[in-house]
Amino acid sequence: MKDAIQVSKENYLKAILEAEAEGHAVIPATLAHWLEVSAPAVTMALKRLRRDGYVEIKDDGIVRLTETGRETAYRTALRHHLIERMLTEVFGMEWYEIHDEAERLEHAVSPAFEAKLKEKLGEGGSCPHGNSVLPVRPAERKKRGEVPLSEARAGERYRVTSLQERDSQLLLFLHRMGIGPNKSLRVVSQNYDQTVSIELPTGSSILGRPAAEAVWLKVDAFE
Repeated sequence: MKDAIQVSKENYLKAILEAEAEGHAVIPATLAHWLEVSAPAVTMALKRLRRDGYVEIKDDGIVRLTETGRETAYRTALRHHLIERMLTEVFGMEWYEIHDEAERLEHAVSPAFEAKLKEKLGEGGSCPHGNSVLPVRPAERKKRGEVPLSEARAGERYRVTSLQERDSQLLLFLHRMGIGPNKSLRVVSQNYDQTVSIELPTGSSILGRPAAEAVWLKVDAFE
Protein backbone atom coordinates (compact mmCIF):
# COMPACT_ATOMS: atom_id res chain seq x y z
CA MET A 1 0.00 0.00 0.00
CA LYS A 2 1.43 3.36 -1.00
CA ASP A 3 1.58 6.29 1.38
CA ALA A 4 -1.14 8.77 0.39
CA ILE A 5 1.39 11.60 0.31
CA GLN A 6 3.17 9.90 -2.62
CA VAL A 7 0.05 10.03 -4.78
CA SER A 8 -0.40 13.52 -6.18
CA LYS A 9 -3.46 15.32 -7.48
CA GLU A 10 -2.27 14.58 -11.03
CA ASN A 11 -2.07 10.84 -10.31
CA TYR A 12 -5.71 10.79 -9.20
CA LEU A 13 -6.92 12.83 -12.14
CA LYS A 14 -4.96 10.76 -14.67
CA ALA A 15 -6.28 7.53 -13.16
CA ILE A 16 -9.87 8.80 -13.49
CA LEU A 17 -9.28 9.88 -17.09
CA GLU A 18 -7.70 6.57 -18.05
CA ALA A 19 -10.42 4.54 -16.35
CA GLU A 20 -13.09 6.54 -18.18
CA ALA A 21 -11.23 6.04 -21.47
CA GLU A 22 -11.28 2.28 -20.87
CA GLY A 23 -15.04 2.43 -20.35
CA HIS A 24 -15.16 2.11 -16.56
CA ALA A 25 -17.59 3.93 -14.28
CA VAL A 26 -15.11 5.32 -11.74
CA ILE A 27 -15.96 4.85 -8.07
CA PRO A 28 -13.63 5.40 -5.08
CA ALA A 29 -12.85 1.67 -4.89
CA THR A 30 -11.56 1.82 -8.47
CA LEU A 31 -9.05 4.49 -7.51
CA ALA A 32 -7.98 2.65 -4.35
CA HIS A 33 -7.23 -0.43 -6.45
CA TRP A 34 -5.52 1.37 -9.35
CA LEU A 35 -3.39 3.67 -7.19
CA GLU A 36 -2.74 1.14 -4.40
CA VAL A 37 -3.91 3.46 -1.63
CA SER A 38 -6.34 2.98 1.25
CA ALA A 39 -10.03 3.82 1.06
CA PRO A 40 -9.66 6.67 3.64
CA ALA A 41 -6.82 8.17 1.56
CA VAL A 42 -9.05 8.14 -1.54
CA THR A 43 -11.93 9.73 0.39
CA MET A 44 -9.66 12.52 1.60
CA ALA A 45 -8.16 13.11 -1.85
CA LEU A 46 -11.56 13.22 -3.56
CA LYS A 47 -12.82 15.69 -0.99
CA ARG A 48 -9.96 18.03 -1.89
CA LEU A 49 -10.33 17.50 -5.64
CA ARG A 50 -14.05 18.23 -5.40
CA ARG A 51 -13.42 21.34 -3.30
CA ASP A 52 -10.89 22.63 -5.85
CA GLY A 53 -13.20 22.05 -8.81
CA TYR A 54 -11.44 19.10 -10.46
CA VAL A 55 -14.10 16.41 -9.95
CA GLU A 56 -17.78 16.09 -9.23
CA ILE A 57 -19.56 13.23 -7.49
CA LYS A 58 -23.31 12.94 -7.88
CA ASP A 59 -25.86 10.75 -6.09
CA ASP A 60 -24.83 7.69 -8.13
CA GLY A 61 -21.39 7.78 -6.47
CA ILE A 62 -19.51 7.94 -9.77
CA VAL A 63 -16.48 10.23 -9.87
CA ARG A 64 -16.45 12.47 -12.95
CA LEU A 65 -13.88 14.99 -14.09
CA THR A 66 -14.85 18.61 -14.56
CA GLU A 67 -13.54 20.46 -17.62
CA THR A 68 -10.62 21.75 -15.52
CA GLY A 69 -9.93 18.28 -14.14
CA ARG A 70 -10.03 16.70 -17.61
CA GLU A 71 -7.60 19.26 -19.02
CA THR A 72 -5.17 18.75 -16.12
CA ALA A 73 -5.44 14.95 -16.40
CA TYR A 74 -4.85 14.95 -20.15
CA ARG A 75 -1.73 17.08 -19.81
CA THR A 76 -0.33 14.65 -17.24
CA ALA A 77 -1.17 11.67 -19.47
CA LEU A 78 0.49 13.38 -22.43
CA ARG A 79 3.65 14.10 -20.43
CA HIS A 80 3.74 10.45 -19.32
CA HIS A 81 3.37 9.33 -22.94
CA LEU A 82 6.12 11.66 -24.16
CA ILE A 83 8.52 10.64 -21.39
CA GLU A 84 8.01 6.94 -22.08
CA ARG A 85 8.80 7.55 -25.74
CA MET A 86 11.83 9.66 -24.85
CA LEU A 87 13.21 7.01 -22.49
CA THR A 88 12.98 4.36 -25.21
CA GLU A 89 13.57 6.27 -28.44
CA VAL A 90 16.30 8.60 -27.14
CA PHE A 91 17.88 6.72 -24.24
CA GLY A 92 17.28 3.13 -25.31
CA MET A 93 15.50 1.89 -22.18
CA GLU A 94 13.42 -1.25 -22.55
CA TRP A 95 9.60 -1.10 -22.69
CA TYR A 96 9.21 -3.07 -19.45
CA GLU A 97 11.48 -0.66 -17.52
CA ILE A 98 9.97 2.73 -18.30
CA HIS A 99 6.49 2.99 -16.76
CA ASP A 100 7.51 3.71 -13.18
CA GLU A 101 10.27 6.03 -14.35
CA ALA A 102 7.75 8.02 -16.39
CA GLU A 103 5.37 8.09 -13.40
CA ARG A 104 8.07 9.88 -11.42
CA LEU A 105 9.29 12.21 -14.17
CA GLU A 106 5.88 13.32 -15.47
CA HIS A 107 5.47 15.67 -12.48
CA ALA A 108 8.84 17.35 -13.00
CA VAL A 109 8.50 18.34 -16.67
CA SER A 110 8.41 22.09 -17.24
CA PRO A 111 6.23 23.61 -20.00
CA ALA A 112 9.40 24.49 -21.95
CA PHE A 113 10.70 20.91 -21.81
CA GLU A 114 7.26 19.53 -22.66
CA ALA A 115 7.23 21.75 -25.76
CA LYS A 116 10.65 20.38 -26.78
CA LEU A 117 9.43 16.81 -26.35
CA LYS A 118 6.39 17.54 -28.53
CA GLU A 119 8.64 19.14 -31.14
CA LYS A 120 10.99 16.15 -31.24
CA LEU A 121 8.54 13.27 -30.82
CA GLY A 122 5.14 14.63 -31.85
CA GLU A 123 1.98 14.30 -29.77
CA GLY A 124 0.61 11.29 -31.63
CA GLY A 125 2.08 7.86 -32.10
CA SER A 126 2.20 4.93 -29.75
CA CYS A 127 4.22 4.51 -26.59
CA PRO A 128 6.60 1.53 -26.31
CA HIS A 129 3.73 -0.56 -24.86
CA GLY A 130 1.69 0.04 -28.03
CA ASN A 131 -0.76 2.55 -26.49
CA SER A 132 -1.84 6.04 -27.52
CA VAL A 133 -1.93 8.91 -25.00
CA LEU A 134 -5.26 7.65 -23.65
CA PRO A 135 -6.40 4.02 -23.56
CA VAL A 136 -8.85 2.93 -26.24
CA ARG A 137 -12.17 1.43 -25.13
CA PRO A 138 -12.32 -2.36 -25.53
CA ALA A 139 -15.32 -2.09 -27.87
CA GLU A 140 -13.37 0.25 -30.16
CA ARG A 141 -10.34 -2.06 -30.11
CA LYS A 142 -12.52 -4.98 -31.16
CA LYS A 143 -13.98 -2.95 -34.03
CA ARG A 144 -10.49 -2.57 -35.45
CA GLY A 145 -9.77 -6.28 -35.19
CA GLU A 146 -8.02 -6.53 -31.81
CA VAL A 147 -8.87 -9.03 -29.09
CA PRO A 148 -7.58 -9.60 -25.54
CA LEU A 149 -5.61 -12.79 -25.06
CA SER A 150 -8.30 -13.91 -22.60
CA GLU A 151 -10.76 -14.08 -25.54
CA ALA A 152 -8.45 -15.18 -28.37
CA ARG A 153 -9.35 -18.24 -30.45
CA ALA A 154 -7.56 -21.52 -29.83
CA GLY A 155 -5.35 -22.62 -32.71
CA GLU A 156 -4.87 -19.09 -34.05
CA ARG A 157 -1.56 -17.25 -34.30
CA TYR A 158 -1.52 -13.63 -33.17
CA ARG A 159 0.80 -10.65 -32.87
CA VAL A 160 0.80 -8.50 -29.70
CA THR A 161 -0.48 -4.98 -30.45
CA SER A 162 -0.39 -3.46 -26.96
CA LEU A 163 -0.08 -4.14 -23.25
CA GLN A 164 -1.96 -2.62 -20.35
CA GLU A 165 0.78 -0.71 -18.58
CA ARG A 166 -0.54 0.26 -15.12
CA ASP A 167 1.25 -2.61 -13.35
CA SER A 168 5.03 -2.51 -13.84
CA GLN A 169 5.41 -5.91 -12.14
CA LEU A 170 3.04 -7.41 -14.70
CA LEU A 171 5.08 -5.86 -17.52
CA LEU A 172 8.25 -7.44 -16.17
CA PHE A 173 6.43 -10.77 -15.76
CA LEU A 174 5.25 -10.68 -19.38
CA HIS A 175 8.73 -9.76 -20.61
CA ARG A 176 10.27 -12.70 -18.74
CA MET A 177 7.70 -15.00 -20.35
CA GLY A 178 8.66 -13.72 -23.79
CA ILE A 179 5.50 -11.66 -24.36
CA GLY A 180 5.99 -8.09 -25.58
CA PRO A 181 4.88 -5.52 -28.16
CA ASN A 182 4.91 -6.91 -31.71
CA LYS A 183 5.84 -10.41 -30.49
CA SER A 184 4.00 -13.38 -31.96
CA LEU A 185 2.28 -16.23 -30.12
CA ARG A 186 -0.15 -19.06 -30.80
CA VAL A 187 -3.14 -19.72 -28.57
CA VAL A 188 -3.25 -23.43 -27.75
CA SER A 189 -6.39 -23.45 -25.59
CA GLN A 190 -8.75 -21.41 -23.43
CA ASN A 191 -8.96 -23.51 -20.29
CA TYR A 192 -11.77 -24.31 -17.87
CA ASP A 193 -10.03 -22.52 -14.99
CA GLN A 194 -9.86 -19.31 -17.06
CA THR A 195 -6.15 -19.70 -17.80
CA VAL A 196 -4.84 -19.57 -21.37
CA SER A 197 -2.30 -21.98 -22.77
CA ILE A 198 -0.02 -20.36 -25.34
CA GLU A 199 2.94 -21.29 -27.48
CA LEU A 200 5.81 -18.82 -27.84
CA PRO A 201 9.05 -19.01 -29.83
CA THR A 202 10.71 -19.75 -26.45
CA GLY A 203 8.30 -22.55 -25.50
CA SER A 204 4.86 -23.19 -24.01
CA SER A 205 3.34 -21.18 -21.15
CA ILE A 206 0.09 -20.73 -19.24
CA LEU A 207 -1.26 -17.30 -18.28
CA GLY A 208 -3.87 -16.51 -15.64
CA ARG A 209 -6.85 -14.36 -16.54
CA PRO A 210 -5.57 -11.01 -15.13
CA ALA A 211 -2.41 -11.25 -17.24
CA ALA A 212 -4.30 -12.48 -20.30
CA GLU A 213 -6.74 -9.57 -20.10
CA ALA A 214 -3.80 -7.12 -20.17
CA VAL A 215 -2.47 -8.40 -23.53
CA TRP A 216 -4.15 -7.21 -26.74
CA LEU A 217 -3.64 -9.06 -30.00
CA LYS A 218 -4.34 -9.03 -33.68
CA VAL A 219 -4.36 -12.07 -36.00
CA ASP A 220 -0.86 -12.43 -37.41
CA ALA A 221 -1.22 -11.76 -41.12
CA PHE A 222 2.37 -12.86 -41.80
CA GLU A 223 2.00 -16.40 -40.54
